[in-house]
Amino acid sequence: MSTARGVRERARIELTAAIKDEARGQLAAEGAAKLSLRAVARELGMVSSALYRYFPSRDDLLTALIVDAYDAVGAAAEAAAAGSAGADPVERWVRVCAAVRDWALAHPHEYALIYGSPVPGYEAPQDTVAPASRVGNAMIAILREAHGTRGLALPPLPAALRPEADRMTADFAEGLPPEVVAALVAAWAQLVGLVSFELFGQFNRVVEDRDTFFAHAVRRLADSVGLLPAPGA
Repeated sequence: MSTARGVRERARIELTAAIKDEARGQLAAEGAAKLSLRAVARELGMVSSALYRYFPSRDDLLTALIVDAYDAVGAAAEAAAAGSAGADPVERWVRVCAAVRDWALAHPHEYALIYGSPVPGYEAPQDTVAPASRVGNAMIAILREAHGTRGLALPPLPAALRPEADRMTADFAEGLPPEVVAALVAAWAQLVGLVSFELFGQFNRVVEDRDTFFAHAVRRLADSVGLLPAPGA
């Protein structure tokens, strides 16, 4: 009995992966707004009713793809952070930012799904929140470590922004100075903007040496959040 259940479970895992792979192909060809469960079923040689047992609606399938994409870019950021443990905090920051960019360039349609234009009629459920936080949490961990070992240079914080900075700190970055948290949110938005400009063509005929430009820009972002280079770096 257990063997039969194991076979069925493996078959379900394999078919779920095939459905998502075909859906990613549709994203690349048509965009998220035109994702169709019927078209996915047709390409896989399934009847629609069979596919609905795996994903009851288009939004359920979209959510699965979004979670996968957030988890993938988050895993890339976490691997970069873990692989640079003990290094200068600025270098660790740069490596995490570079990992996000590298993943985006390798998976442009998945990046567009999570950081591009919203899909009409789709509202992301709570299930996406934790995966979406993984990159930010990797950055927060670097800042916490720097703050705990040798401190951070506090960025300027206007008095009018103090209540919002305090709220953000309490919500997702306890232990960091609110000045740093406000700067971090701005830096995260700028990182996404840098990657999006490159991926979506806004740098065409503007930035040619994009590797060097990106490395310079994210070092400036490290400065903006208060990260200090190691002495002699």
